Amino acid sequence: MADAVMWHTVLFFILLSSRFVLGQVSYSIPEEMAKGSMVGNIAQDLGLDLKRLKSGKARVFSGDTTEYIELNKERGVLLIKEKIDRESLCAKITHCALHLQMILENPMELYTIAVEIKDINDNVPVFPTEEIRFEISESAMTGARFMLERAMDADVGTNGLQSYSLKPTDHFVLELQNHADGDKSVEMILQKPLDREKQETFTLLLTAMDGGEPVLSGTVQIHVTVLDVNDNAPVFTQKLYRATLIENAAKGTKLITVSASDADEGSNGRVTYYMSKTVDRLSDLFIVDQYSGEVILNGQADFEKRNQYQLEIQAKDNGGLSDSCKIIIDVLDINDNKPSITILSMSSSISEESASGTIIAMFKVNDPDSDANGKVQCIITDNVPFIITSQSNYVFSLHTDNKLDREREAEYNITVTCSDEGVPSLSSSTSLRLHISDVNDNAPVFERNNYEAYVVENNTPGLSIFTMKASDADYNQNARVSYILEESNVNGLPVSSYVSVSADSGIINAVRSFDYEQLKDFHFHVRAQDGGSPPLSSNVTVKLTVQDQNDNAPQVLYPVQTGGSVVAEIVPRSADVGYLVTKVVAVDVDSGQNAWLSYKLQKATDRALFEVGAQNGEIRTVRQVTDKDAVKQKLTVVVEDNGQPSRSAVVNINVAVADTFPEVLSEFTDLARDNNYNDNLTFYLILALSAVSVLFIVSIIAITSVKIHRWRQNRLFYKSAANLPVIPYYPPSYADGTLQHMYNYEMCGTTDSRMSDVKIVRPYSQNTLGSVSLMGTVQREKREVEDTDLLSEVRLPCKVLV
Repeated sequence: MADAVMWHTVLFFILLSSRFVLGQVSYSIPEEMAKGSMVGNIAQDLGLDLKRLKSGKARVFSGDTTEYIELNKERGVLLIKEKIDRESLCAKITHCALHLQMILENPMELYTIAVEIKDINDNVPVFPTEEIRFEISESAMTGARFMLERAMDADVGTNGLQSYSLKPTDHFVLELQNHADGDKSVEMILQKPLDREKQETFTLLLTAMDGGEPVLSGTVQIHVTVLDVNDNAPVFTQKLYRATLIENAAKGTKLITVSASDADEGSNGRVTYYMSKTVDRLSDLFIVDQYSGEVILNGQADFEKRNQYQLEIQAKDNGGLSDSCKIIIDVLDINDNKPSITILSMSSSISEESASGTIIAMFKVNDPDSDANGKVQCIITDNVPFIITSQSNYVFSLHTDNKLDREREAEYNITVTCSDEGVPSLSSSTSLRLHISDVNDNAPVFERNNYEAYVVENNTPGLSIFTMKASDADYNQNARVSYILEESNVNGLPVSSYVSVSADSGIINAVRSFDYEQLKDFHFHVRAQDGGSPPLSSNVTVKLTVQDQNDNAPQVLYPVQTGGSVVAEIVPRSADVGYLVTKVVAVDVDSGQNAWLSYKLQKATDRALFEVGAQNGEIRTVRQVTDKDAVKQKLTVVVEDNGQPSRSAVVNINVAVADTFPEVLSEFTDLARDNNYNDNLTFYLILALSAVSVLFIVSIIAITSVKIHRWRQNRLFYKSAANLPVIPYYPPSYADGTLQHMYNYEMCGTTDSRMSDVKIVRPYSQNTLGSVSLMGTVQREKREVEDTDLLSEVRLPCKVLV
C-alpha cells in the first residue's frame, strides 16, 4: 500500500508538470473523519461555476480500488465517502496524501486535487509477544547486552513510538541503539552482577510510549531466569545481510544463510536461530532453519504489494546468551501485469465537419509493474483517421487526425491497444465505437444527365408520363429529396400548365391533353432539392416529345367539291391508253405513317375504263376510249391514310367522254338540275351556262380556223378555264410528304401537248377564303406567268364547269 501511495505521488507531480492540467488545489484533513464530512469547496477554490460542474458531468477519480472522496455537484464540495485510516493507506510514510483528478467534458478539462491525510494518535505501541523470557548465567559480566523485542506503533511522527522504560532497574537498564536506516533497537544491559543463589528469577516490566496527546503506551513482561556459568555469547559473522527475491518465486525458495559462532563448548556453544516476531507477520512469509540458519520463502512475494522486506534474526546459545543481525530482502519485479485501460470520458458521436485534432475520448492506463515493465505505449491497430497522444505517463487522449466524411464511413470501431515495455511485452485492448453525424454537404444527383420522355397525343389530363429519380449521399433529412418544376414558358404559357411534378416521387404528370399538330415537343427543367439547412439542389433538363396519333382524316384539296355546280373532266374519245384524266390531291396533317396516303377507285360507271394511281392519285385511262363509251362517267375515289385504324376521305369526280362541248352540255344539264336546291337557282344557272356555251363555241370556231391542220393531227379538244377555285385555308404545319401551305392554282391549255399545266403561284394569306367561278374557254397558247414567287407545277387536264 505504501508503494502504491508513492506511485500516485509521483503521478501527481507529473500531472502538475503536464500542460493538460488546467488547475490544482490542495487540502489537509485528519484521518478517521466521519462519512459525509466536507473536505473543501472545490468549485470555489478552482473558480468554477456550479452549472459548469453539471454540464461538464464533473467526476472525481483516484485510480485506487476504494474511492474515499466524492464530489457533490449540487454544492460543488468534496465529501468523505469512506472513512480514511491513514495507517492502512500509507503505513509508515510520513507524508500521506490522496491524489485525485477531476475531469470535465464539453470541453474536456482535467484538474488535480491533493488531499493530505494527517495522522492522529489512534494507535498504541504494541509488542509482538505478550512476554519475553531470558536465561542468564550468573557469571554474566556487567555490561552484558540482551536484545529486546521492539514495540510497533502504526502512527508516525510525534504520534509514533518515542521512548521505552524498564522497571525495576536494580540489575538492568535500557539502552536504545540507532541504526543507519533510522530504526532503533532496544537492549537490556546488565549493570549489577547476578547471583542465582540470592535470586533465581526476575520479572521486569518494559513499557513503550508514543509522543501523542494523550500519551499511549504498551507493556510486556520480561522473565529472567538466572543460570549457571555461560560466559560467551554467540556472534554473527556480519550484522547486515542482503538478498534478492524474484516476485512470484516458488514457495520453499532458499534466499540466504546466516551464521553465528559461540566460543563456548558443549551445550553452551550450541547456537540456534530464531526470527524475531513482528507486527507485519513476516514470519508467515519467511522462515529460518533454527539449526542451519537458512532463510526460506514460505509464501509468495508480490512486488506490486511490497518491494522490500527487513528480517531480524537472533542467534542463541543454551546459556541464554544471544546476538542479532538484520537481513534486507529486495523483491525484483517481473512483467506479470497487463496494462489496465479505464475510459475516463468518450463522445459516442462526432460531426463529420469536426476540425482535425478534436478530442474524442480520454482514458487512463495503469500498469503496476516497475521501470520498463510499467511503461506503457498506446496505439490504434486499425487504419482509421485517429491518433493517440499522451497528456501524462498514464492519461491518454484520442482525437481526429484528418477530416471525416460520413458518406465514406458512417461509423468507426476503434481498437486501442496498450502495451508495456517488458520482455515479453504484455498488452490490453479496448474497442471504442464512434458514430459520425451527418452534415448537408452533398447535393442530390439525378440518375441521368438529361431525360427524354414520350407521350401520345390526345392523352388524358393527369396521365403519369414517366418518373425521374435523384439520390443524395447524405443521411436522414439531409438526404430527403423533393422535386420542383422550374418556371419557364412554352408557346407563351407557363410550363406548369403543361406538366406537373410530384414533389415526393418525381413522377411527371400531364396537366392537359396534348395535340401533336400544335405542339410536337418542348423542354423544361426540374430541380431536385434536399431537406438540409441550407438546402442543396441540382437541375436536369427534360425533353417531352408528343407522339402522333391518327386523329385526322385525309382532306382532299383537288378536285374541289362544290355543292351547286357540276365540275366535269373532259376526255376526248381519241384518248389513248394512259391518258391523264385528272389528279386527286389530298393531305393529312398527321405525321409519319399516319400521313402516308393511298388512293383507290371505289366506284366507277365503267371500271374497265379508268384506274387511279395508288400512290400519286392520278386517274388515267386503262384502255382506248371508244364511241360506245357513255359520255357521262362518274368516279368515286377513296383516299386512306396508313394509321391504325386508318381514316379516309371520299371524292366524287365527273368525267365527260366527248369530242364536242354541246354534247357535254346536254349530258350534264340534267345532272346539274338534279343537284340544284331550287328552281330559281336552276334558271339562272342555265342562263349562265348558255352564255358560257356560246362563248365557248365561238372560241372553238376561231381556234379551229387558225389551227385546223394541227387540230386534225392532234384531235384534241381543249378545255379552258379562266381560274381554278381558290384552295381553302389549311393549317400551315403539315407532316412528311404533304403540302405545307395553301396555294392558288392556275390552269392553262396548250396546243402542243396532250397534257394541261397547272401552275401553283403565290399563296394567299391565311385569312383569305373565297372562290372564283370558272368559265369554260379554250386557250390555244400557253400563258406565260412571270411571277417571282412561283413555287411549283402540277400537271392537270382541262375541266369544264357546267
